[in-house]
Amino acid sequence: MYSKILDLSDCAHLLDMGGGPGTYAIHFCLNNPELKATVFDLPTSRKFAEKTIASFDLSEICRFKEGSYLEEHTGLDQEYDVIWFSHILHGEGPEDAESIVAKAVNVLKPGGKILIHEFILDNTMDGPLFPALFALNMLVGTDSGQAYSEAQLREMLGKCGISNIERLDVSSPNDAGIMIGVKP
Repeated sequence: MYSKILDLSDCAHLLDMGGGPGTYAIHFCLNNPELKATVFDLPTSRKFAEKTIASFDLSEICRFKEGSYLEEHTGLDQEYDVIWFSHILHGEGPEDAESIVAKAVNVLKPGGKILIHEFILDNTMDGPLFPALFALNMLVGTDSGQAYSEAQLREMLGKCGISNIERLDVSSPNDAGIMIGVKP
């Protein structure tokens, strides 16, 4: 869905942070033939991710790297042109979410893009409906997870040195949104 909206033709290597089975990385690669991708997630995701990637015949350009974005040293050892987060920050409290973004920014090339796909709340924190209901779910179902507002995501990205931050004009059935920024 978003891979057709987001033009990554100027990017060579995507990091799908917490990418699970690699669904987004696969579709970004299919829509951007020059793009390579690394799906970064826990070891328990490897088998399913590699099987899914292979089913699209992308094993040569879309690889899996084991690790945890919660660890102090993630093991990410190269730089990327674009980093994609899809629905992982809401599982963490503000301090851990900011730490995850900072770790990603550390492996983002200058001029690289960072994209955050989340249920983004209005700055009043009471809507739209689905993100607000999801925020309640995070409150009840996690120790510290939460949905974040656009202002909170802007602040998080700004603290990590990201500039040109904007919210993309996308619509989805569940009001998920995408924030984008650039590393100077």
